[in-house]
Amino acid sequence: MRSYQSLFRTREFTPLFLSSALQVAASTIGGLALATSVYEETGSPLLSALSMFGPSLAQVIGATTLLSAADRLPPRATTTGLAVVFAASTACLALPGLPLWTVFAVIAAQGLVASLGGGVRWGLLNEILPKDGYLLGRSVFNMLHGVTQIAGYATGGALVALLSPAVTLLVAAALYTAAALCTALGLTRRAPRASGRPSVAETWRTNARLWSSPPRRRLYLGLWIPNGLVVGCESLFVAYAPDRAGLLFACAALGMLIGDVTVGRLLPPRLRDRLATPLLLLLAAPYLLFALHPPTPVATACATLASIGFGASLIQQHHLLTLTPPELTGHALGLHSAGMLTLQGVSAALAGAAAQLTSPATAMTLMAGASVAVTLGLWAAGRHEGAGLTSPAPTP
Repeated sequence: MRSYQSLFRTREFTPLFLSSALQVAASTIGGLALATSVYEETGSPLLSALSMFGPSLAQVIGATTLLSAADRLPPRATTTGLAVVFAASTACLALPGLPLWTVFAVIAAQGLVASLGGGVRWGLLNEILPKDGYLLGRSVFNMLHGVTQIAGYATGGALVALLSPAVTLLVAAALYTAAALCTALGLTRRAPRASGRPSVAETWRTNARLWSSPPRRRLYLGLWIPNGLVVGCESLFVAYAPDRAGLLFACAALGMLIGDVTVGRLLPPRLRDRLATPLLLLLAAPYLLFALHPPTPVATACATLASIGFGASLIQQHHLLTLTPPELTGHALGLHSAGMLTLQGVSAALAGAAAQLTSPATAMTLMAGASVAVTLGLWAAGRHEGAGLTSPAPTP
């Protein structure tokens, strides 16, 4: 499967695609509104970053307790139910006078629920498409996320300025509701991919099985840590430039779009498979320039260029699928998604704490330098073991 047209001819691809678009728009608009509200109330870069990316911290709990359900629950009912939960919880965040501890309790609960969503969605995508269609399909989803984030941050910034963060959060809740309707009406009922009851014990057993393979382990670390640290840089956009944060987020989303089109559609497979490590280095290197406090045109160019490097995750996910048994696809992709978002949340917390002690620009530079160091370390470990960071190996 090599054309976008063939993707959209697959009947269930379109409703899944539209539902994901609505949820990304809701997350983008709601996250910017919440971060702005918390920063206005507290003046804290740490709390602002945590309000936007903090839900990711709860992903680690879901990854160790809920992920066995990703292949053992009916996909349509699960995706619809998760969207409903997000709609209700986002509407709760718009309530006036909500204590700060309650806000963080709600977003932590959102992160816990979201840990299951990635496994269900990406496992379903792999099931809907032919075996050779996942990388192209996932690249289209990533492109969609980039375009939606560009529009979402621009729209969210305008809504916050013209109306209020609370009204903007209600708009996000309405978008989540529309996503729930899209999956409920557009997807067909499917049986779970695996039998048995989901449980914490089963989640631990499968996690251990996936983690036991050194090539898979390196892939997971490469998928989680370098881009998580760079998201820590992005989490400081509001503190770095409150009046230009929406522009920086939009430029970062544009760069991600460019990277996904290039990796998913334009590069030949032989060349693409060798570019994971260079793209991960590109992901972090431009943020080192923020130590110089660049003017807006340079800062936006750095954010755009860096985010092209997010295309590395497509290559890594493709190789992860080649290393994973079919009945564990949802769990494996869910572990990737949950671990990645957890590291993003941890990195946002670290970046916010560093910014509190130094400055947003210094903290961004430190996070970028750490990302470069981890990427080079994983590359060296892969060479030492006789396989590169992205080289497939037989599944044990």
